[in-house]
Amino acid sequence: MQHIPVAVQMYTLRKEAERDFAGTLQRVAELGFAGVELAGYGGLTTKDLRQLLDQLGLKAVSSHIPLDEIKHNLMQVIKDQKTLGSQYVVCPYFEPNGEEDYQKLINTLRQAGEVCRQEGMTLCYHNHDFELEKLSDHRSALQTIFEETEAQQLQTEFDVYWLQKAGEDPLDWLENYKGRTPLVHLKDMTTDEAQFFAELGTGEVDLDSILEKGKAIDVKWWIVEQDESRKTPFESLEISMEYLKTKLPYLRTD
Repeated sequence: MQHIPVAVQMYTLRKEAERDFAGTLQRVAELGFAGVELAGYGGLTTKDLRQLLDQLGLKAVSSHIPLDEIKHNLMQVIKDQKTLGSQYVVCPYFEPNGEEDYQKLINTLRQAGEVCRQEGMTLCYHNHDFELEKLSDHRSALQTIFEETEAQQLQTEFDVYWLQKAGEDPLDWLENYKGRTPLVHLKDMTTDEAQFFAELGTGEVDLDSILEKGKAIDVKWWIVEQDESRKTPFESLEISMEYLKTKLPYLRTD
């Protein structure tokens, strides 16, 4: 069986991390996660953070880096990721003011992706739901982003919640970009009208099929994220991890 490791996106624990960054990472390790996707470094230098992660047995999988940093400070970003032992730089969010902004984004991603490739890194793009809106040529913005970049320049970090929220089938996107999808954000969605963020296995996203699909499309890391929770974030993550242990036996330690 292919063992795809599981990380947590630290945005899930942003409030906890503000109070006690090291303690939060320790609890992540205790829950059984193999790695973290960073959204900031907790005020630590990348060297000190790497040391802390190593002590806890956690891998820095990737980092969400603001687009402005990717545009204007890419070499430092890459240097930081190499110190952390991370392979993936992720563009986490883009807010367009019009269709022309997507072309500007694509140009930036092409250039940055080529620099990352030359430095042995991989640039990924993380979606929300608005990128599934159709542009004037009837393609979605997300489709356009990936069709107008090369695989060696840009990989995907599909967020299955936001794909489903936009009325798409996440499985279709995973299949269409197999081999270009090293990172996947695992999320669930409540079955009520609110379509709120849910603990894995408690909602309507077909996570069983997504986990099965990962074996065939060369997913490198599953990344659990819950943007908001009706429980405490740690309670939600514990529920999500227990679900994953029922589906991915290699996560179990008993």
